Amino acid sequence: MDESASIPTPDRNDEDFWATVMALVEPAWSEPAANEAFDMDDQVLDAVRPLAQRISTRAQAYRAAGQPFDSALMAAPDVQLAMLRALYEPKRSVDRMAESAATVAGRSGASYTQLGAAWGGIKRQSARLKWPHAVAKRSASESIPLRYAGGTAVIHHDPDAEAWWYTAAAADGQEEESEAVHPTYAEAIAGATEFLLSRARPDGPAS
Repeated sequence: MDESASIPTPDRNDEDFWATVMALVEPAWSEPAANEAFDMDDQVLDAVRPLAQRISTRAQAYRAAGQPFDSALMAAPDVQLAMLRALYEPKRSVDRMAESAATVAGRSGASYTQLGAAWGGIKRQSARLKWPHAVAKRSASESIPLRYAGGTAVIHHDPDAEAWWYTAAAADGQEEESEAVHPTYAEAIAGATEFLLSRARPDGPAS
């Protein structure tokens, strides 16, 4: 039986959309097939090769001499060192995005066991060490900080209204403070992450 068939799929305008979306689905993913992993390798290589050629000293010399950089020159050890340096940049990007994903998942109910399973099957303790602030103990009066899409937010609880609200500062400098209308911290987190994602790029809303 297809497990996805039992997962509710409300429309964005449905009243119960966020309550449904913020309920953790298990299993959360299926393992990528080998060909999908190899396709990812190709996409990373396509993204990184131009950077390697821009920073390679040998490639710079060819450009200065007005000569084309033959693809065979990629076999040069110094060019491969430039490739290695270029590959470090997507690793940093992955680390930043992984921290954001782990934080949003953890603050929305995922455990360190689940975070570790998603990150290649590392143990719960290793996931806690990697993302020490992803999963926090919550109390009724606790404020919950999170980082996402280059921005930051803090989720607050209003005990008088028995509701949650958030303040957020997006990557493009825009700020937002919600009303205390969210019945759960998970829905307040969802509202904050939606705002941060919509303002993820300095030149306008992210797609």
